[in-house]
Amino acid sequence: MKNSESENKYQAGEIVHALVNPAQKLIIRRYVDSIYYCIIQEDPTLKELVYFERELSK
Repeated sequence: MKNSESENKYQAGEIVHALVNPAQKLIIRRYVDSIYYCIIQEDPTLKELVYFERELSK
């Protein structure tokens, strides 16, 4: 399991958008093995969403 801060573009706590739904704000929760685990900003109680870096934008 690799978790190097120098490899990821986005940091934990940062707000991003998924390219498939740019209107929805996501908060990066963690980054592990080239995968970003995000929660929806408007309702953090919903399930966690998983994205690759190429699927996210600022």
